[in-house]
Amino acid sequence: MSKEVNSKNKGPLNGVKVVDLSLLLPGPLCSQHLADMGAEVIKIENPRAYDGSRAMFKGKTGYPALYMMLNRNKKAITLNLKRESSKEILFKLLETADILLEGFRPDGMDKMGLGYDVLKEKFPKLIYCGISGYGRTGKYVDYAGHDLNYLAISGVLDQTGSPPRPAGFQLADVGGGTLTAVIAILAALYHREKTGQGQRIDVSMTDASLQFISLYGGILSASGNSPEAGNDILSGKLPNYNVYQTKEGRYVALGALEDMFFQTFLRVAGLENLTKETPMTEENFPIIKQKLTEYFQSKTWEDLRPIFDHTDTCLSPILNMEEVSKDQHMRERGMVFEKNHPKYGDILQFGSPFHFSETPFQYRNHPPEHGEHTDEILKSLGYDDTKIAEFKKDRVI
Repeated sequence: MSKEVNSKNKGPLNGVKVVDLSLLLPGPLCSQHLADMGAEVIKIENPRAYDGSRAMFKGKTGYPALYMMLNRNKKAITLNLKRESSKEILFKLLETADILLEGFRPDGMDKMGLGYDVLKEKFPKLIYCGISGYGRTGKYVDYAGHDLNYLAISGVLDQTGSPPRPAGFQLADVGGGTLTAVIAILAALYHREKTGQGQRIDVSMTDASLQFISLYGGILSASGNSPEAGNDILSGKLPNYNVYQTKEGRYVALGALEDMFFQTFLRVAGLENLTKETPMTEENFPIIKQKLTEYFQSKTWEDLRPIFDHTDTCLSPILNMEEVSKDQHMRERGMVFEKNHPKYGDILQFGSPFHFSETPFQYRNHPPEHGEHTDEILKSLGYDDTKIAEFKKDRVI
């Protein structure tokens, strides 16, 4: 890693180089976070089997919308890792790399002769991060799975209600895979700066998902019993921490968990006598919930606007994605914006959640086309046009 001092024009990971073999969502979003923080990220795809996200959710001008959400600030190279001569290219890339990121099954890289034990011998300072469903050890190590499976095994899905229902978004992939990997990589970089030692990071999306229900783990530890699915303090039991339907059929979220916020909500809503007439005790929860249900069903969103806009009521409109994309707060925070792509025009982007005062993130480059920088990167590694043509002929790139 470069020892160059960061300035306000460079992110905190300026000088860090990432070789990214991951595909689809958890890994690419992880490497995009690193790239937004200033790291140089080289995305590797098979020359004849591109990242599947390139084929998902095509925009009006034909652009791959999901891919565009996950791959800005990267360079792209094609490399067929099943070809023996590809190892030479990968090893040249790793000579100056700090991090290798992959999302294969735990033995995937080993089967290609590129597992951590092989790479550690050649690159002892390398930080190798593998993201998988169940991790490198344990009964489920070879099991296939997706977000729903990881949430099921970790106990998160049980807390969605009875019967359990899919969350509707990729909680395990992003919270368990992406963000856990980012945290672990940054910790490993810090360790290496002190010791000069690289290491392997084993990220299990199931392991990480377990952390989402630490509260319920505390309840289990204290009582010896599993919380009632879908009816505990954060999932429907409390009238002051619940979802309600409005007159026109939209929904709002009341998150007034502390009494001071709930009393503020009741006062602003003109319901200040509710808990005086019906004390906030467990046996009265259904009664209070019913009265709040009737209140919200008599109000439109516009009727509730003064309560939404009050700073201490903890009442929020439940926005759909189109509304989120136009939300003033999200726009002011830079969390939703459009970025011009030279081929497709303006494309929707979600911003980086990591905000730094001295080393701000930057959106430098558009998400690359498949193999867009292959020749450029190979030439930087010392290969000439003749050798590059040979690689293409041999289907290495």
